[in-house]
Amino acid sequence: MVAQVDKEYANYGYGKLIRRLISYTLFEGRPHTTKGQWFNPVVFFILRILTALPGCPKLKQPIFITGLGRSGTTILGILLSLHEDVGFLNEPKAIWRIIDPKHDINGDYVSSGGIFRLKKDATNEHARKTAHRIFGRYLSIVQAKRLVDKYPELIFRVEYLLALFPDAKIIFISRNGVDATHSIALWSKRLGVEVNGRVDDWWGRGDIKWTYLREQIILQDADYTSVREVANEDLDHVNRAALEWIITMREGLKCLREHPDSIIHVQYEKLTVSPEIEISRLLKQCNLSQDSAVISHAKKKLYKNKLKKKPNLLAPIQILFDETMAELGHSSEEE
Repeated sequence: MVAQVDKEYANYGYGKLIRRLISYTLFEGRPHTTKGQWFNPVVFFILRILTALPGCPKLKQPIFITGLGRSGTTILGILLSLHEDVGFLNEPKAIWRIIDPKHDINGDYVSSGGIFRLKKDATNEHARKTAHRIFGRYLSIVQAKRLVDKYPELIFRVEYLLALFPDAKIIFISRNGVDATHSIALWSKRLGVEVNGRVDDWWGRGDIKWTYLREQIILQDADYTSVREVANEDLDHVNRAALEWIITMREGLKCLREHPDSIIHVQYEKLTVSPEIEISRLLKQCNLSQDSAVISHAKKKLYKNKLKKKPNLLAPIQILFDETMAELGHSSEEE
């Protein structure tokens, strides 16, 4: 499915379809597990031109969709892309690579130096100017007023985002750990590829994302002392996925407490059960007008998933998993 759109999407007007195709083709870049990486030099050429042009357009009230991949982030972005005022970028890691290479924790464009958590002190005038120039000019090109950028890992960079864009709205979407863990493990198995003896999958090029997560958070953060012995380099994908879910959900809840005026919590389960209510609430909180196309598509595309069996986790990980499920209001017995 090109640009995450289908035939139904086109029914909402060719203008919205063209806007989405331009966003996908010319701005997002092609990450490490996708086809068409040969086109990345063209994308970077365009981005560098937009960066070099004089002037500094100011991006107002950007919206960022964050959390954990495989938790409804993509479908939420696609829904918002149907809003008449929105230009949607799906994980535009090429842009963030231009803003600051430290954002690349998957090895998509740089092979070292990625950082999971970026704080306010990591920002500088170059990053601020570059971000406003690229995103502001992107909106002009696609004739949109509001940016929606879906990039799940930005939940670890909330302070950084707010330093760049003080009026940003940051959506933190959560999903119960049982479904999220299964979905990540399946994605990695289904879409992982071997390149010159190296595996490129959910965990980045040659496991680089897992290495960063392990070395920068699990082995450094006191909250994860109990799992350090089992969180080794060869940990299986299911337990890795559970750990990433635990860490990401806890990060999101922490950010929600620290930045209540900027963070909007969306629960995937509520979104699938009551799409009209939840989407209407979200549009209001993001200062977007109510839009019938967004709500109509949500009612067609969102549905409650079948219950899955609990993942088989190592004991220390299971303890943190159950605690995090409880924090999110889910029963540890959900399956």
